[in-house]
Amino acid sequence: MIVLKAAQEKILAALQSVGGIVERRHTLPILANVLIRKKGPQLEFITSDLEIQIRTTAELDGDDGDYSTTVGAKKLGDILKSLPSDQIVSLTANQNKLTLQGGKSRFTLQTLPAEDFPLVQEAADFGPAFSVPQKTLKMLIGQVHFAMAVHDIRYYLNGILFVAEGQTLTLVATDGHRLALAQATLDVEIPKQEVILPRKTVLELQRLLKDDSKGEEEQVIEMRFAGNQAKFNFGGLEFVTKLVEGKFPDYNRVIPKNHKNHITLGRTTLLASLQRAAILTSEKFKGVRMNFAPGVLGIASSNAEQEEAKEELEIDYGGDSFEIGFNVGYLMDVLANMSQDMVTVSLQDANSSALITNPEFEGFKYVVMPMRI
Repeated sequence: MIVLKAAQEKILAALQSVGGIVERRHTLPILANVLIRKKGPQLEFITSDLEIQIRTTAELDGDDGDYSTTVGAKKLGDILKSLPSDQIVSLTANQNKLTLQGGKSRFTLQTLPAEDFPLVQEAADFGPAFSVPQKTLKMLIGQVHFAMAVHDIRYYLNGILFVAEGQTLTLVATDGHRLALAQATLDVEIPKQEVILPRKTVLELQRLLKDDSKGEEEQVIEMRFAGNQAKFNFGGLEFVTKLVEGKFPDYNRVIPKNHKNHITLGRTTLLASLQRAAILTSEKFKGVRMNFAPGVLGIASSNAEQEEAKEELEIDYGGDSFEIGFNVGYLMDVLANMSQDMVTVSLQDANSSALITNPEFEGFKYVVMPMRI
C-alpha cells in the first residue's frame, strides 16, 4: 500500500510540527516513533512522551483505504531533510516495514504496531474554550521562559504560571533566584484560570507558535483546561499536555514596590559590558560587582587566577552610591530576551533585590536577587 505520496517539504513540515517532543532515549522504544494514521487521503501524525501529545492532519496523496503504523520519527525526519524540497516522496507499507522512495533514493525502515503506541488519556471534562492571539502568547513566553527552573526538586518551579482573569493574561516564571513576569491585555474577557504549564510544554509552544511577522491575518490559539490537563488547538495542531500540580509562590510578594534609586540606560550597551565582564568570571562563580554612583556605573569581575575585568558606563543617575553583586548570567538572560532599546533598573540598597523593567512595555517585570561577592 502507498501510504502517502507528496512533495518532501509538505511531508517534512507535518512531521516537524509534531516531532519536537520525541525523546531519543526512552524506557518505551515506541515513543521514539511517530504514529501515522491513514484515512483515505488524510494522514494523521501523532507523537507522545506520555505527558504531552501532539497531533496534526495533512492531505497527502496515496492509495485509498485505511492504514496505521509507527516509525522512527528522527530517522524519517533526517531522511526527508536530506532530500530536495521539491522531490516527490512516497512511503509504501509492506508487512512490518515502510519503504521511503524519493528519486533514485530508497530507504527501508522498521516499524512497530500502531496499537502499541500509548496515546495520552484525555480528560473528559475540559472547560470552556477561549482564544488568544498566537503572537501575544509567544511574546509573553519569550519574556519569561528563561527564568524557569531546570530539574528543581520544587517541581512546581519547572514551568510557568499561567493566569487568565478578565481581559488580562499573566505569565510568571521563577527558579528561586530570579523571577520574570509578563502581562498583556486582551480584547476579550477570558475565563478565570490559574495553572502551571510544564517546562517542556512551554518551550514547545514557543517553538510552534507564529508571531504573524509575515503580515498574515491574526492567528489564534484556542485553549481549554481540565483539572490536570490543557488542550491547545492552533495552526492545524492539537496539543494536549499534563499540568504541573502544586502551589506556585506568591509572585506579588516578591516584586519590590518602593525602590527609590532608578537608572534607565541602553539595553544593548549594558548587555555588551556584562558580556565582556562575564569572560573573566569562573564557571562555578558567575558574580559581577556593579558600582552605582552619580553619573557612573562601574562593572567589575574577577576569578581564582586573580584576573580582573572592569567596565565603566556613563549613566543619568543622581541616587545613592553603593556596590551590589549579581549573577551575571541572570542579568544577561533578561537583557538578551528583551527586544526594546531601553531598560530601567530600580534598586534600594546593596542587600535588596533589583527590579528590572521596560519603559516601552509596562507589562514586564524582572526581579533578581543580589549575591555576596
